[in-house]
Amino acid sequence: MIEFRNITVSLGGKDVISNLSLSIPKGETHVLLGASGSGKSTLLRTLVGLVKASAGDILFNGRRLISSEFLKDVGYVIQEGGLFPHLQVGENLELAVANENWTKEKAKNRIEELMDLTALDSSLLKRYPAQLSGGQRQRIAVARALMANPQVLLMDEPLGALDPITRYDLQKELQAWFRNLKKTVIFVTHDLAEAFFVGDQITLMREGMVSQSGMAKDFLESPADEYVAKFVSSQRILGREKQ
Repeated sequence: MIEFRNITVSLGGKDVISNLSLSIPKGETHVLLGASGSGKSTLLRTLVGLVKASAGDILFNGRRLISSEFLKDVGYVIQEGGLFPHLQVGENLELAVANENWTKEKAKNRIEELMDLTALDSSLLKRYPAQLSGGQRQRIAVARALMANPQVLLMDEPLGALDPITRYDLQKELQAWFRNLKKTVIFVTHDLAEAFFVGDQITLMREGMVSQSGMAKDFLESPADEYVAKFVSSQRILGREKQ
């Protein structure tokens, strides 16, 4: 489905991603995990063309990405949702298909489907983002990303600004949505527990390179090197301290 081949990204004269190769199969929820500055969000932005790779190729369904046509197949959820504050919720959702030549009836039916999926009341469609809770805003952001029924869903630390209880509830909902919708998902987070919970496969990044890719058990039972072992153990210790 998506393949990064020897990708290098330079920003400000420094390589923030270095000769990275990674394959993500269709229908998989793949988590990009890592500390701040590891390159995980930059890799996501490179995929959608917000950042340009200085070397390497990105393939989608076996074809090299060379234009913005790929964006029609992608739903993108940025940090804190990115809803337009001057538009009502319904208008935010409609905007996602503004260039699709949809009829008003088709857009209305799709919005109803997504409000049901995200367990949100239709009365929220007339509200502005500032009138919603943090959890509601993130659910609407996911609904907007899914509005055009894309093949791929990209999520850049979508739950980072939420309180722990809301974050936990949304993690469970996202896990269920991913399984039911069977989308290809790339999910960025710095949180190990979140990565283990939502991801089918996980790639831990460090300084723009892949430290290890695998399932949760691989990181727990067979860390690739000292850095991976330290990252896992430090987050697990931190998790116990928070309890």
